Amino acid sequence: MLLSELNRMSSHLLFMATNGMDLGAVSMMIYGWREREEVLRFFQKVTGLRMNHNFIRPGGLAADLPAGWRDDVLRLLDMLPDRLEEYDVLMTGQPIWRERLQGVGVITPTEALALGATGPILRSTGVEWDLRRDMPYLRYDEVDFDVVVGTYGDAFDRYAIRLNEIRESMGIVRQILDRMPSGDYRIQDKKVTPPPRARIDESMEALIHHFKIFTEGFRVPEGEVYVGIESPRGEIGCYIASDGSPTPYRMHMRAPSFVNIQCLPHMMRGGLVADAVAVISSVDPVLGEVDR
Repeated sequence: MLLSELNRMSSHLLFMATNGMDLGAVSMMIYGWREREEVLRFFQKVTGLRMNHNFIRPGGLAADLPAGWRDDVLRLLDMLPDRLEEYDVLMTGQPIWRERLQGVGVITPTEALALGATGPILRSTGVEWDLRRDMPYLRYDEVDFDVVVGTYGDAFDRYAIRLNEIRESMGIVRQILDRMPSGDYRIQDKKVTPPPRARIDESMEALIHHFKIFTEGFRVPEGEVYVGIESPRGEIGCYIASDGSPTPYRMHMRAPSFVNIQCLPHMMRGGLVADAVAVISSVDPVLGEVDR
């Protein structure tokens, strides 16, 4: 949960940067990248990589949190409020910014639901739907937070929702820090995780287990399952059908950007060419999710 909420903050900070850049607010581009970099530095300390981590795995985490992680998170939480206030001064109350976004790219609740839109796009229409609250996973049913929604379903609402979701995620992270259990957070089920490196040199059984994990994988029960979570862009889901072997019989990912991008024709209809960039930017698509 801690890493997921920090990743949500990182994603929305990147949106602040790219949304500002797309509409000519160059200062916002610099500020958004600056704050996001602070979160990525923490990820690098925890996982060894700034992006594309292989840290959260079936059964738990690849490694325990490093020494000093709590102080690093608190430093982030103490730094961000003043920076977010700067964003409000720079953009939220700026007349030119409001004129570029308010009333632009409007989508109705009926259209959003019919198109399968989720995340900030759906919530911008006033629909309170967040999988963290409505279909809780991990420990989201144990923390208190408000679902941030809009009113008009326009590009400004989608901007404001993401800005305020950063604040909501900061509140969730503080609750996580207060409730974080003590002990080792690494994967405990030895059937789904490789043995420690030192054991491979000492034990033939460990060497065989390591070899089988990386060449064959691990077996899961026969059946099918779909699990969805609330990503920064909406519902990202995974459908897997298993025949009992280590390789899925079928697997499909529900990418939110792929679904959300089909809202663009409805948002752009009757608008100006100059507003197209603002509308596309407000959807915040990830190209790796839509190019397929």
